[in-house]
Amino acid sequence: MKFQAVKGTRDFYPDAMRVRNWITDAWRRVSLRNGFEEYDSPIFEYLDLFEAKSGPEISEQLFAFTDRGGRRLAILPEITPSLARMVNAKVNALPRPIKWFSIPRICRAENPQKGRLREFFQWNIDIIGEESPGADAECVLVAVEALRELGLTSDEVKVRYSSRALIAAVLKALAVGEEQVPKILSVLDKRSKVPAEAFNQMLRQAVPDESARRGILRFLDSKGTDVGKPSPQAEAALGELEQFQAAMKNFGIADWCQYDTGVVRGLAYYTGIVYEIFDAGQAMRAVAGGGRYDNLLEALGGPKIAATGFGMGDVVLGILLEEKGKIPKEFPGQRLDFFVIDADEGQVQAVLAVVAALRKGGLAADFSYKRQPLGKQLKEANRRSALRAAIVRGQTVTVKDLASGQQVDRPIDEFLAKPLG
Repeated sequence: MKFQAVKGTRDFYPDAMRVRNWITDAWRRVSLRNGFEEYDSPIFEYLDLFEAKSGPEISEQLFAFTDRGGRRLAILPEITPSLARMVNAKVNALPRPIKWFSIPRICRAENPQKGRLREFFQWNIDIIGEESPGADAECVLVAVEALRELGLTSDEVKVRYSSRALIAAVLKALAVGEEQVPKILSVLDKRSKVPAEAFNQMLRQAVPDESARRGILRFLDSKGTDVGKPSPQAEAALGELEQFQAAMKNFGIADWCQYDTGVVRGLAYYTGIVYEIFDAGQAMRAVAGGGRYDNLLEALGGPKIAATGFGMGDVVLGILLEEKGKIPKEFPGQRLDFFVIDADEGQVQAVLAVVAALRKGGLAADFSYKRQPLGKQLKEANRRSALRAAIVRGQTVTVKDLASGQQVDRPIDEFLAKPLG
């Protein structure tokens, strides 16, 4: 029987693992640099946690199972509910604002296609306990810094943002019932993702009143400037939007960002500023998405606390980086500092001692298990991308720079005391 990886998952051979680590290391560096602390949660939770956030229908979109004790569990399809659970458990002991990040392995019962897999890694940045639109802008800044660190530019990637609070205010001004708003927002989220006629049909079903439909389309087509008669709710949302835009300008990332009323985010728990990050031509799925979710912790059994954040998956990002030629040919830590070679058969034990000493000193060193002629060992050193060869001859070590070909003989004790000269 021939075994293979499950559809929608990936094997990470060393070459792929280097790329994965390059991406996740950048995420971690940027997170720490911006004052975020790392957390993690179990790989599975009670299914009720996800149903409380997204409704019973979520069980069809994740991997759920019943354990031997009859408990309904689910493998993480996202980590935000776990974050909310953890914060709620110690909410009075945690200093605010809470700035946390995580890079979990996520599993979803998806139909695999380009940019969408059943298993992937997702970088999550969240700020909890801060109401200011500056917190939303800081999350965007962190996302932009990571993209910039990975070599992308503002000409290649755009953060498209809008305000669900503003859209909700416009709907209210159009006399749309409160109970209709979540369904309409879900429809508006599909505007750029389905053909125009299909969108219009969905909108007609969600908003039977023709006058209200015209008002909604007028708002979308005006790029958010036509809000009708300003209500206190609309004025408050516009004020938050202006503060968000000012913060992004002061953060120096305004050129990365573009206001787009078509960005709604399909998940019902978003309450304010929302955004999605795409390649500039929007030829792919979103690289990342997020926004403000001030009601989630309360909905999951905690107090009402302001919260904002985003998630960035590694799948679409990896495709984009590859297509833009941003993935390095060599990675930090990939190269050996030394490949240790025995010049003749009597030096095998000396080679082992040299290798151990170099590794103990924090240097990357390796050797050949198989006794081979000097020339073949030098070829292996080059194949392993070693920077130098250390050729052991009795009480002497010949250090050869494999890039320049220059070499120097050094007493073995002197070499071990200071290998890099």
